[in-house]
Amino acid sequence: NVSLTLLSLQPPPTSPVGTPYNNFQVDSFKLMELLGPEKVDPADVKLIKEKIFGYTTFWVTKEEPFGDLGEGILFLGNLRGKREEVFEKLQKQLADLVGDKYNLFMVEEPNSEDLDPRGGPRVSFGMLRKEVSEPGPTTLWQYVIALLLFLLTIGSSVELGIASQINRLPPEVVKYFTDPDAVEPPDMQLLAPFVESALPLAYGVLGVQLFHEIGHFMAAFPKNVKLSIPYFIPNTTLGSFGAITQFKSILPDRKTQVDISLAGPFAGAALSSSMFAVGLLLSSFPNVAGDFVQVPSTLFQGSLLLGLISRATLGYTAMHAASVSIHPLVIAGWCGLTSTAFNLLPVGCLDGGRAMQAAFGKNALVAFGLTTYALLGLGMIGGPLSLPWGLYVLICQRTPEKPCLNDVTEVGSWRKSLVVGAIFLVVMTLLPVWDELAEELGIGLVTTF
Repeated sequence: NVSLTLLSLQPPPTSPVGTPYNNFQVDSFKLMELLGPEKVDPADVKLIKEKIFGYTTFWVTKEEPFGDLGEGILFLGNLRGKREEVFEKLQKQLADLVGDKYNLFMVEEPNSEDLDPRGGPRVSFGMLRKEVSEPGPTTLWQYVIALLLFLLTIGSSVELGIASQINRLPPEVVKYFTDPDAVEPPDMQLLAPFVESALPLAYGVLGVQLFHEIGHFMAAFPKNVKLSIPYFIPNTTLGSFGAITQFKSILPDRKTQVDISLAGPFAGAALSSSMFAVGLLLSSFPNVAGDFVQVPSTLFQGSLLLGLISRATLGYTAMHAASVSIHPLVIAGWCGLTSTAFNLLPVGCLDGGRAMQAAFGKNALVAFGLTTYALLGLGMIGGPLSLPWGLYVLICQRTPEKPCLNDVTEVGSWRKSLVVGAIFLVVMTLLPVWDELAEELGIGLVTTF
């Protein structure tokens, strides 16, 4: 009885201080596993190693997690044949063995210090479940958002067309467009007479953006690559910043990525260049063309390439003035070429970023991306649009593209040259004309104090 009494007086046993926290950690990890993407079945991994990989294809020596959350398996080892032939054989055998359950990726071996004995980088093979690796379908809300953005882009394009007639607008409207402190919009009825004359310019701006997207779809169709609906980004200065178009299927190889990425900008640039050239030619013959618009001559200082072309076409006298009389097609072409150049910047998921990653690898994209952000932040390219464009990229387009199924095979020298040439033209288009050159060429009136 005494012993029982003493035992009852002792304090109850307590758990170590860290135990509840450790239990919470374990429960959190379990919850993340349940809510996270479904992982590769270990039984399938064992079966695939036994039935697919081997001496004649790829000898597996090690396995690592693969994917953004480690939901896949990366097989490391030694390649026993030509990489493209081995990859095609492994894909066929995988489909025959487990059906349409997994996607197989051929990627460069991470942290490899030496090259493959047959030449080129050492390769590894990653495997992810189909539902994890492939993009999801477009939802109803995404269609609604895309429609609303397109309607806003139509509005911003019409507004650009109205603003281009600034020399004929009522004073209160001009104040709204030119005074940074003006907040209250003018009476909309004052703008009604100018809407009809603004439509041709709006059609030109929208036509460039539609041509851009058609170029993407035309290049994707033969490769059986699905694209999302375009999400147009309205902008009152250019009419539109372009559109966000997502890949809705995994790209087969890097060549396809370059082709689809460049097809859109090249199509938009072709139409923009045509309008810009025709507009400049019409501006050279004021008696032949129709209604002209007066724009500040400093507008042509916004682009070194386009400013030089305009100066060569219109001449010193026309350009060395406070304002220049031009055809509206010049504005449409200028805006189209500028928005195309912005979209070809080598950063993130922009067309230029996708092409740069496919042609030269993700490390090159990171290096060029940081340089691009620095140039935009310093205002060295893009002029007054550099800050809003940089914010747009950071918010919507900063993440690099996911790997292709065959993410190893090179794209070839001519595609690399095409990417380099496009980036050079982009820099020339977005680089402003500095004051000394503008004064020498007579592009605008430059006053030096």
